[in-house]
Amino acid sequence: MPALPAVPAVPVAPAAVPPTPLLSVTWTDHITGHRGFLVMDRLVRGVCSGGLRMRPGCTLDEVTGLARGMTMKEALHYDPSARYIPLGGAKGGIDCDPRAPEAYDVLVRYLRAMRPYIESSWTTGEDLGLTQDLVDRAAAEAGLISTVQAVYPLLDDEAAARGRLADAFAVEVDGIGLDELVGGHGVAEAVLAALDRAGHAHAGARVAVQGLGTMGGATARFLTRAGLTTVAVADIKGTIANPAGLDVEALLAARDAHGTVDRSALRPGDRELPGEAWLSTEAEILVPAAVSYTINQANQARITARWIAEAANMPVLPEAERLLAERGITVLPDVVVNSGTNAWWWWTLFGDIGADADEAFAHTRRSMRALVDVMLRRAEADGTTPRAAAHALAAERLPVIGERFGWYTSA
Repeated sequence: MPALPAVPAVPVAPAAVPPTPLLSVTWTDHITGHRGFLVMDRLVRGVCSGGLRMRPGCTLDEVTGLARGMTMKEALHYDPSARYIPLGGAKGGIDCDPRAPEAYDVLVRYLRAMRPYIESSWTTGEDLGLTQDLVDRAAAEAGLISTVQAVYPLLDDEAAARGRLADAFAVEVDGIGLDELVGGHGVAEAVLAALDRAGHAHAGARVAVQGLGTMGGATARFLTRAGLTTVAVADIKGTIANPAGLDVEALLAARDAHGTVDRSALRPGDRELPGEAWLSTEAEILVPAAVSYTINQANQARITARWIAEAANMPVLPEAERLLAERGITVLPDVVVNSGTNAWWWWTLFGDIGADADEAFAHTRRSMRALVDVMLRRAEADGTTPRAAAHALAAERLPVIGERFGWYTSA
C-alpha cells in the first residue's frame, strides 16, 4: 500500500491543540425560537472548514465536538507536496427537524446571520439533515456568493478552481452525483483496508448499515460492489434485513431525499425489524452512518461484529468504545473513515484532481488506504485504539501546519 508523505514529528506544545475552540456562536431565530450554532475550532491562514447539519436536538456541545473532529480530519490529510493546504476545523448546527415546514426558512435566516463568517473565514456544505443543493439554494437566498467563498483568496486561480468544482458537482455516476458518492467511497475503502490488513476476504463479509442517506447509501453501494454482502440497513422507519443479502441498488432507487426507503420495493425474503435490530445483526462490519451518539454503554453489548466503521460523526460514545475494545471489536474512527467528502472538495478546488469520477475515486482510494494503514500500524505499535492513534497523528501534524501557514495569515 502507498505510504503517506513524510511529515516531521513535532512535540505537541500546550498551545498546539487548545482545550477550547477559538470561537463559539449561538444564534436564536427571532421567528421560531429555533437555535443554531457555529464553532470555529481552529484557523489556518484565517480560514476553517466544516459542514452544516440540521437535526432536532442539536446542541452546542455536539457542534463543538464535531468542529474539533474537523480540525483533526484536515490535519490527517496534510500532504506537504500537495496543492491542497489543510484549513482549520469548524462546524455549524441548527436545532430543527429538517422535515418541518419551517425548516428551509430557518436555514436561510441562519445563513443570513452567519453571513459575515461565511464570507470571511468559514467554508461549509451539506451535513446531516441537509443536501448540498438545499444549502446552495438557501445560501443564494441569503445573499452569499458561495458557502466556500472564504477560501477563494487562497487559490492560485479562483476562476479555474470554481469552474473545476462546479464541473465536478455536475458529474454523475450511475445516476448519482459524484459529490454524493465520494464520502461513501472513502468509507468503503477504509473498511476494505482494514479487512486487507487483517487478511479477511471481501467475498462473504457481511455488512449492516444504519442510515441510507448520502454517506450510508454510497458506502453500501461500494462495499457491495467490492464483493461484500449487505445484510441489513436501517432508516427512520426501522431495519430491513435479509441474511442472504439485500438488493442495495433497488433500495437506493426506492429512498426519498432523507434516505427513507419505500417498503413497497422490498423483496419476499426481506424482513422488516425494529430500528435497533441492525446493531445485533450477524455481520462482520457495522457502519453507523446516521446520527451521533448511536452506540452507547448499554446497547454495545448487543454487537457481535468485528469492526465498526464510523461513517457518521461521533456515533460511538467513549465508554461504549472502551467496552467494545475489551471484547476485541475495533472501532475505525470518524476522523479518518468519513473524511473523504471534505478532502475531495479541497483536492478538486485546489487542483490536485480534476472533475473526473475515475480520478476522484482513484485519489480517494490511495489516500484513504494509506491513512488507514498508517493509523492501524500506529495503533499496533503504541498498543492503543485506532482512534487514539489517529488523534496522535493529528496532534503531530497540527504544529507543523500552524508553523508553516499560521493561524490568521500565512506564517
